[in-house]
Order: sequence, then C-alpha cells, then structure tokens
Amino acid sequence: MLFFVTFYSSKNPEKKYRSFQHNHCQMISKSFQRKLTWRGSNDPKAPLTESARRRPQKEKTKVPLGLFPHGLVMPAKKRQNDPETGKKNKKEKRDELAVINSDLRDESVQKGMRDAWQRKESYTNGDIQLDCEPFPHCQITHFLQSEGFVESLQAELLQLNFHSKSNDLYKFQQSDDLRERKEHHISQIRSVIFGEFRVWLSEVLQVDLEATVDISCAKYEHTDVLLCHDDELEGRRVAFILYLVPPWEVKDGGTLDLFSTDEHCQPVSVVKSLLPCWNSLVFFEVSPVSFHQVAEVLSEEKCRLSLSGWFHGPSLPRPSRYIEPPVPRHTHIPKDESLLFEWVNEMYLDPRYQARVQQEFEESSEICLPSFLQEEKLRQVRSALQSSEIQWEQKGPPNKRCYGCVDMQSVPSCVQECWELLSSESFFILLSNLTGLRLHYLCGDEDESENEDGKSETENGGGEGNTQASASSTDAGASSTEKKDKGPPTCVGELRRWTHGDYTLLHDSVKREYALDLQLHMGCAGWKSEFGGFTSYIAHDEDEELLTVYPEDNSLALVYRDKDTLKFIKHINNSSSSQLSSQNTPAFYDFSFNYYE
Repeated sequence: MLFFVTFYSSKNPEKKYRSFQHNHCQMISKSFQRKLTWRGSNDPKAPLTESARRRPQKEKTKVPLGLFPHGLVMPAKKRQNDPETGKKNKKEKRDELAVINSDLRDESVQKGMRDAWQRKESYTNGDIQLDCEPFPHCQITHFLQSEGFVESLQAELLQLNFHSKSNDLYKFQQSDDLRERKEHHISQIRSVIFGEFRVWLSEVLQVDLEATVDISCAKYEHTDVLLCHDDELEGRRVAFILYLVPPWEVKDGGTLDLFSTDEHCQPVSVVKSLLPCWNSLVFFEVSPVSFHQVAEVLSEEKCRLSLSGWFHGPSLPRPSRYIEPPVPRHTHIPKDESLLFEWVNEMYLDPRYQARVQQEFEESSEICLPSFLQEEKLRQVRSALQSSEIQWEQKGPPNKRCYGCVDMQSVPSCVQECWELLSSESFFILLSNLTGLRLHYLCGDEDESENEDGKSETENGGGEGNTQASASSTDAGASSTEKKDKGPPTCVGELRRWTHGDYTLLHDSVKREYALDLQLHMGCAGWKSEFGGFTSYIAHDEDEELLTVYPEDNSLALVYRDKDTLKFIKHINNSSSSQLSSQNTPAFYDFSFNYYE
C-alpha cells in the first residue's frame, strides 16, 4: 500500500507525528471502503459486478526522495543478470544448490576407491586421486559442480567474524563453529558434506560415520602456520579440507605437508605436499601416523581460505604413547674460578651486585642480565658459531621440536670453553649467589638454617612450646631429608641454532619438575617479537602466558619454573629472513641449560 506522507517544517514533534498518523489512518480507511464496494454490495456473498472484476487502479503517488534511503520505491519485478558483469541477483543466488562432482555418484568409481582403500593402494579416476602413502588420503578437484555456488560460498565466508588464534602449534584466523549458521550457501555446503558426501564416504571407507557436524572456516595469511600434529582426538575418524583459494603456487607456501613416521609412530620428515586448489577437497584418515602440517604462508597478498572439520566414528587402535629416553644429566665440571674472571663481565662477580640481583630474582623468579660475557670472548664465540666449521643437525621429532643442534666434541675450542664455563663448579656457585638457589654444597640452605634454629630453641626451651617446636623440627627435618635424597645439583644443556622455520612445542611426555632455566643468546641484535623465536612460559592446562623471554644478544636469561609451568619457543616465521640476512647470517644461537637443585 503506497501513500503520500507530508512532513511539516513545524518544530513541534507532536504535530509532525499527528500528521503522519492522520494520513496513514485515512489511507487505511479508504482502502477498506474500496474492498467493500468491489462486489457492488455490502453483502460479501453478492455476485461480482462487471466493475468489481476490474480492480481499481491505485493512484500514482509521489514519494519524496529523502523518505527512503534508496530514493524512489519502484514496483517489484524480476531482475535479470547484469549484462556487463554477468552477476546474479540475490534471488537467483538464494536458489543455488550445492551439488557434488558427478564422478562420485558413479558406482564403478565407488567400487574402485573402496577396493583401493582396503588394499592400501593408489587410485586415479578423472578428478579423484587416492594415495595411501605416507597414510591414506584423497584429493578431489572440482568438488562442487557449480562455480557460481563456490564463488557465493566464498563471499559468505569472508563476511564472517574471524578470531586470531595463536599458541605453540599455530597462528591463523578462525571463524566460530558453522553448525548453526543460517546463510544459504553455508547451510547448503554443510548439508551436502554431512549428508550425501558423508554417506558416500561411509560406503567407500566401509566405516559407519556419524552425522555429527564439526566444521569451521580458517584464514591463513602471511606468516600464518599450523605445525606438525596428527589430529588424533577421541571420536575423530576422517579429516577434510575444502579449499577456496585464488590461483596458488608452491612459492606461496601454505601447502598441506604429510610426514613419514618411524617405528615408534613418530614423524620424521615431509614426504608429500598437496597444493591448495580452488574448489578442491582433501580428506584423510585420522590415525596414530597421520602427521601433517599447514606450511607457513609466504605470500603477502593471497589468503588461504578453507572449510575444514572432521567426520566422527570409531577410532583406530592406538599404540601406547612413546616416551623419549631422558637426556643424561651431569654434575658440575671441576674448573677453578679463574674461568669466571676470563669470561664473565666483572660487574656480575661483585658480591654487592650479586646481592641486588638475588633480591630481584627472589621477588619475580626471573631476570635478564645484559652484557654478560666479556666483549672479546663474545666476539670469538659468535664468529666461531657463524663459521662453516660447525656441522649442525636438525633435531626432532617435528611434533615436539625443530632446530639445529651440534655435538660439543666437534666445535671450535672457544665454543667448547664457553660450554665448560656454564657447566663448571665456579659457575654453579655464581648461579647460587645470583638466584639464592642451592646449586652447590658450599651454598647455605635457608631450610637447613631454620632447622638448626628450631633445634636450638627446642633444646633450650620447655613447656607447651617445646612440643610445637619439636613437631616443626620434625617436618623441616623430613623436607631436608627429601632434598638430600635428590643427590648433588646437576645440569643438562645444549647449543642450539635458530633459523626460519624452527620451533619447540608443548608435549605430554616432558617431565614436570622444578628447574632453573638458563639461556645465553648470541647473534640476535635487533630481533623483533613479530619474528617469533621467543620463549613463552605458560601455566599447565591454561592459555595464560606467564612470561616471555625475547632473544637479546649477550643477555643471560634466568627463569625458575615450578612443576605447573611449561615453556615453548614460538615458530620463527619468514619475516625474520630480512633481519638475519642484514647481519650476513642465516641464524642466531643460544646456549640452553637447565639446573636442578
């Protein structure tokens, strides 16, 4: 119903409202009267008259341009595709349906895939490529028949709200779960994947897959990454990814990398990489050996957009968890204090300065000591580390760590001396003075001092206080006995090289215990936090970050962690390459030690 509304220029808002209400009611009244006279009588059962058969034409009304945001209200009519752009109108887009590749409906294709999957063999037919190495996986190009539908789906997904996700394992953007989204194309693809495609997949794999919907959208942009993992989680049976990417090349990064595994079901190295492709779907079986990663996106312009999720069903048998053999610890090396005076900045050998450092450390359980080594010694070690003499080896497995390490028996003498410094008896004593921890038998123990005080009071006192002091002395004595049972202070350390792509991950097999962590960085002048490579301390089973230690040239970082504190080193991304190349070095280095009371 169209009507003309007059807005007065009166400053009285009530008058303006009455004008609108009055005109509106008049139009409704006239419309109602016309309905009554169409049959030519007030009797609703009266036959239609000739004039009543011709519905009276509505008066042409003018609508002020400012009344509606889009100007004139035009009569509705079916829109045609824009002759220049060829774009479809909204109604036609709402009518688009998600239809999967017709090859999947071919019974011979289903049988061929089913037989190949059961025999762990390869199979290729048109747009379908099935391979069972290093673990069963399949890539289907042109997964959806309608290119227009895929384009509209991409547009809908890009309108979603994305949340930045970052921890030890990944960095990317993710949408909320899509199971409740009402948008047409998202609803369509969800219905097809967990309907027709799930039934087809169940038939091919001969596995009863549940109708559980588990799907979300992810955006990977420059430096985003998902590191090595196996997707293993109770109920997950098949993982899938539908790619909605622009033309993609190997140099853009972002490949889906598949890992080989060893006899312990631990990942070894990337043996196959799948390039993201527009409107292609990849699925693979989730198993104890399905280790994979999304390689870092190197392109600064392209967005790696995908839909991914899991089909749920009975999990495959899983072997017992492999636990790495512990790295042997050793007590201090018997070196005299002359080594300290040769290597360490004399400021840190001053007892008064040591007392100040200890007070600060006891308050925060962490401290960074800049300019720790003497400049001449620093230059010697740094130069030796950057030389080609040292043969670095990649340390894994990649589901736990990836960085360069070296056998200390094959390093230049100055590097060996620095290692001996950090392992020496005199350095254990220095650390005790700087932190207050009992890392040498000559260093006093506060608990033992309290025990002695309590014991004296008990011997000299009496009455009720005597009983309480005796109990306190017994508890403290038990604590002291427990510490004595630990044996002498020990340490374990390694020399590490850090370059683009390196990281460490949190994992369940790490032993949780009290320790003093030491890091002495070299060759990282001008390092920025956005490069990664920093050490992040977090609380166990929580996302809260407690402390971040950034690489700083010739800075000694000391952190005392308890049983509920874990740590990892953030993946070093491609942005670091320019910084390292400007220093004519491909990497930076650190001596990493753990000391135990």
